[in-house]
Amino acid sequence: MEIIHISAECYPVAKVGGLADVVGALPKYQNKAGKKTAVVMPFYSNAFAAKNTYRLDHQNQVTLGNLTYDFEVLQLENDSFEYPLYQIKIPGLLDRENVYGYEDDTERYVAFQKAVLNWILQFENKPKIIHCHDYHTGLIPFMALQAHKYVSLKDIPSVLTIHNAQYQGQFSFDKLNYFPEYDLSYSGLIEWDQMINPLAAAVKSAWAVTTVSPSYLIELRSAANGLEWLLDNEKGKSTGILNGIDTDVWNPATDPMISKNFNKQNSLSGKRNNKMYLCDKFNLDPSKPLFAFIGRLVGEKGAELLPQIFENTLNNPEVNASILVLGSGDPAIEQALNDLKATHEGNYNAYIGYDEQLSHIIYAGADFLVMPSRVEPCGLNQMYSLRYGTIPIVRSIGGLKDTITDISEKDGFGICHENTDVNEASNAIFRASELFKDQPRFKRIRKQIMQIDHSWDSAATNYIELYQTLLNK
Repeated sequence: MEIIHISAECYPVAKVGGLADVVGALPKYQNKAGKKTAVVMPFYSNAFAAKNTYRLDHQNQVTLGNLTYDFEVLQLENDSFEYPLYQIKIPGLLDRENVYGYEDDTERYVAFQKAVLNWILQFENKPKIIHCHDYHTGLIPFMALQAHKYVSLKDIPSVLTIHNAQYQGQFSFDKLNYFPEYDLSYSGLIEWDQMINPLAAAVKSAWAVTTVSPSYLIELRSAANGLEWLLDNEKGKSTGILNGIDTDVWNPATDPMISKNFNKQNSLSGKRNNKMYLCDKFNLDPSKPLFAFIGRLVGEKGAELLPQIFENTLNNPEVNASILVLGSGDPAIEQALNDLKATHEGNYNAYIGYDEQLSHIIYAGADFLVMPSRVEPCGLNQMYSLRYGTIPIVRSIGGLKDTITDISEKDGFGICHENTDVNEASNAIFRASELFKDQPRFKRIRKQIMQIDHSWDSAATNYIELYQTLLNK
């Protein structure tokens, strides 16, 4: 393999957020561009693992302080994958159902990273590029550069992609003995604010740093959960590359998960059919504009404002809307969104949880997608909605700013607002309802957005060009 991607998530193996979608698609499109790529991730005891088969590629041991763990590298035997996928199985650490959320997550992911390097160490032909994704893999660039054991890997260029800088994986120097032996005078490379900080370590040690949109790269220099100075200081080796979407998976013409397939030519009937399905299932009026929210119910998404935003919308007779929510997260937000069902029956509904198929049908059937995000490094939901003819209503931040142009501008096709604010978001929904009343314009915009290309082809090429620059050094 020429390029090895290392990640905690990869769709459809294990998904918590957009990281999984990116890692599941980018290697495929790099392969299409003529590069040999592979993905390595942890082995989780989840539904995907239960229904797939693997072959043993490698066995070894990894140490954490005084503890030694056996590990296996398993290669997925699945013809539908368009790149080799390997999973690190560490009994007692990684082989659990969930990706994150355990008290020993530090131990789990340090062991995973060391196991990956131990595996690469025995390759006869080493990879040309090691591409790390988020803090869960952030110690790899440092260990490959500084650890005595991995000295044969130090000349392999490493790339860090920051998908979300809010999560950094900090832990105490009490656990420094988890590291392989290295010259302790270089400990400053892993330290930030008197803690071991894997994300900071990767920013300092990787040959190149990328973010998942150009605007997010700029925003991180003033809002990076404490790493602002570091990211500004390292801007010379940093690049913003906008994510793409897997247009094979997200294609309304072939998507097996939606109720009726459609393209831009027959979008009117296709969208209507999927909207009717949703309205029938959730007791909503299909004659009204259907506004939807899909995502995690957390502060980053502005989700705690959603109950009041939707209350304002549902109580505004000038809007006359239907609203549908799909998401999970903060229990208080879940409860508040569920409570709206009792007072707005027939105009509002919510599905608290995660349902991949339902998300596809909502993209296919909704008229508008609501995204009042506080933080949105790239955002994939707005790209999915464009592909399915659903007009995004977004706060202009990060990748949302890079991908959505307000209808007030020339060739604009979305509804934008500047701040994560109840009144601004409510007003944006009102503007969308006015657009819906202008059906000729609404239908024109729907066809326009379905033609926007956010495939991975361009992004994959940008990454390959970055790799080549590093190899030329």
